[in-house]
Amino acid sequence: MKSDVDAMQAALALAREAAAAGEAPIGAVVLDGSGDLVGVGRNEREASGDPTAHAEVTALRLAASKLGSWRLDSCTLVVTLEPCTMCAGALVLARVKRLVFGAWNDEMGAVGTLWDVVRDRRLNHRPEVVGGVLAEECGALLQEFFAKQRGSEPKPPIG
Repeated sequence: MKSDVDAMQAALALAREAAAAGEAPIGAVVLDGSGDLVGVGRNEREASGDPTAHAEVTALRLAASKLGSWRLDSCTLVVTLEPCTMCAGALVLARVKRLVFGAWNDEMGAVGTLWDVVRDRRLNHRPEVVGGVLAEECGALLQEFFAKQRGSEPKPPIG
């Protein structure tokens, strides 16, 4: 992929697939050091009944399988929503080099909003972080999905 925006567009396509399947519309992609796609994921908690089936975890698992190593130290994780504590911890443990995310997560964000897991100096790895890439588009998708779930009008976009 040529840019963070291109990668976020790919993650947004996965988020839209998740929404169409009745899942929270969050998508993620993992790029290797050359920018090639090595992992994709979207939320699958409802379908799988697995509380860990977040987009980021799914994408990290696929990338590790494809690369033959749990160490993703040359990789970039791109996700449509700021990761929660579980996902932030997973990307730190996977030694992901860069994290790029779209919308900020006011309810569970662990990359600066509520906590800052990925930049905690007590941990042995701290990825580079780029937040707010296509934040309005990512946030609007989430707002629309949850407004439909509640049967109400969307709130102003997250971001």
